[in-house]
Amino acid sequence: MPYEVFLALRYLRSRRKRRLARATSVAAILGITFGVAALIVACALSNGFRDEMREKILAGTAHLTVVRSSSLQMQIDPTVVSRIKQIDGITVATTTTYDGALVRGSKEWGYGVLRGVENESSVPQQWVKEGSFASLFDNATQSLPKAVVGTELATRLGLKVGDTFQVIPASTYNQNDATIRRFQVAGIFTSGLYEYDSTWLYLSMANANAISDGNHAGSVLSVQVKDVDSVGQIAERIRRELGAGYTVVDWQQANQPLFAALALERRMGLFVIGLIIAIAVINISTMLILVVVERRRDIAILNALGATRNGIMLIFMLEGAIVGAAGALAGVVLGLLCCAIGNYFKLVSLPSDVYSISNVPLNAHIHEALIAALIAFALSVLATIYPARTAARMRPVETLRDAG
Repeated sequence: MPYEVFLALRYLRSRRKRRLARATSVAAILGITFGVAALIVACALSNGFRDEMREKILAGTAHLTVVRSSSLQMQIDPTVVSRIKQIDGITVATTTTYDGALVRGSKEWGYGVLRGVENESSVPQQWVKEGSFASLFDNATQSLPKAVVGTELATRLGLKVGDTFQVIPASTYNQNDATIRRFQVAGIFTSGLYEYDSTWLYLSMANANAISDGNHAGSVLSVQVKDVDSVGQIAERIRRELGAGYTVVDWQQANQPLFAALALERRMGLFVIGLIIAIAVINISTMLILVVVERRRDIAILNALGATRNGIMLIFMLEGAIVGAAGALAGVVLGLLCCAIGNYFKLVSLPSDVYSISNVPLNAHIHEALIAALIAFALSVLATIYPARTAARMRPVETLRDAG
């Protein structure tokens, strides 16, 4: 074993080490441990919030939305739907509508968004909490038109499956004559996203067109793609295919402010937590300076015996690197353990009306944990340079004389 490694390990384990230097080294290890763990948890929390929002948004809305650029004719031509379906990478293309409305249940009035859909494949079946989407399209048994209502909206209005409620569509509302339509609750859905659960009502396209007097019949084309990350390239193909008469918006563009805000929050959080690691790294420098002062007689003897300056520097750099590596590895273990415990007990709960989702998973990525550990270790090594150079520059004669 090289003498530099032997002495670095010996100094770390030495019983002669002063209490202050020992306490400083323990504080440095703990500081790096908690700093790395906090960094991993912060990244996992940011990943979980972003992934959860993305999953909920993509489950309930189109990957691509196509509308006519001109307001003179809102309806999508059926031939356009056929042309879009031929484009590589597109799985589903169906027309839909969005129309605001006042909705009245047994408790009170509320605002709702009426979404017309063509068939069951256009709706996320996994959202169903009670009832089903199938009855929306069973025209033979409908005494009243049916709707599937978001769980938060149903609770606020006092609605259950089988209840009837009133709707005043915004497209037919005016001060003199408000057309009131009656609907029956066919089901209640839970998306996990508060904006949908508190406002959306699903209708069949036929019923949506009927209550809007055909003003919004097939006015929006909802497109689903195989790879949501390549939606930008597919959107460009649709623009080239349809020309300037249509506007194409992908899910990334529609939600850009949200994900930009999440990215900014992530950067600021990582910066603040990075300060914890910086403070822990300063503790390593302090610890090594104390060790150099304590071991100045040993350093002088090593110099007198022929040890090189680089060898003496390496001793103290290795000592700091061992402290940094121990803290970084312990931080990775602690961070991943905290993420696992948080997910198991669902510790991160949020008010859904403020943050849109009620629970955030901690999605820890191994590569992010390793990057956090490597950064902490690299900073620990850099922190050893000054005290190690100070030790290497000591003159043996003067040091032994001053040491008595």
